[in-house]
Amino acid sequence: MALNFAVDSKLSTLKAGGGLNHVLFDMVLFKKMRELLGGRVRVMVTGSAPIAGDVLDFLKICFSAPICEGYGMTETSAGSVITFPDDPQTGIVGGPLQNVKIKLRDIPEMNYFSTISKENPIPKGEVMLWGPSIMSGYFKNPEKTAEALTKDGWLLSGDVGAIQPNGAIKIIDRAKNIFKLSQGEYIAPEKLENVYVKSQWVDQIWIHGDSLQNFIIAFVVVSMPKVKEWCAANGKTVDDAVLKDNALKQAVLDDLNDHATESKFNTLEKPAQMMLMKEPFSIENDYLTPTMKMKRNIAKQKLKSEIEQLYGMSMMRPTKKK
Repeated sequence: MALNFAVDSKLSTLKAGGGLNHVLFDMVLFKKMRELLGGRVRVMVTGSAPIAGDVLDFLKICFSAPICEGYGMTETSAGSVITFPDDPQTGIVGGPLQNVKIKLRDIPEMNYFSTISKENPIPKGEVMLWGPSIMSGYFKNPEKTAEALTKDGWLLSGDVGAIQPNGAIKIIDRAKNIFKLSQGEYIAPEKLENVYVKSQWVDQIWIHGDSLQNFIIAFVVVSMPKVKEWCAANGKTVDDAVLKDNALKQAVLDDLNDHATESKFNTLEKPAQMMLMKEPFSIENDYLTPTMKMKRNIAKQKLKSEIEQLYGMSMMRPTKKK
């Protein structure tokens, strides 16, 4: 109870702009947390992949140290954008460093525009970077270089950013890896996956769609402890066969739809069929790159028969809440 009160109190203070420290709580409750990192940490930096805002805030108040979130790519010599240590806002990656310039490219097909209007109060578009730290090209690969760089040296990041009122950038989507459904709706799978992976049922998830189909499908690497818990409550045997159980699939689907509703996804952004899997996607089985990103084209090839099977089934519907 005391720890929960201390966490809630420090989080409220942080969000109100009152800083990270509390004389009593830090001395009595959070001292051991700081000692896990040696006790003398003054600032931390996170990068490589987005970190959830609530997780970031929790780490800040536990270690009583600011955490700066950076953004960049190998092609930009790593970090090119970073937040200020005293910025209480989360979910942003800050502003550009002195060695780069940034601009946005319109993506009309995804309804992202850099010009401000009544309908578009915040500039949005693909983040482009220019400066001395930007690569000159890929080694002996002029075709790939031409795809990544404009003629005047601007690098296309593939990430969609929104410029906040204070000038900071918020990464909101991916310009790449999008597909169109038969209705003409564009789907950004990574945006959906980043939400659905928060489900208690999900360890990993791959969202797939096809321009000849009118719904998306999901391949879910399930949390086996959660599956075992469900089996015990429903009198089922924990084996590979249970992953095909329609009642189990429905339970997973309902939870995914709860997350989708919370994130205000439209109907087409909710999977209508899914396959539950036990083997994780990994570098070893060639589903993931060395940077742990999904090889979507490879996955499409490896799971071709399963994709055809799912699209041959009727659409699943979420269970109505009583």
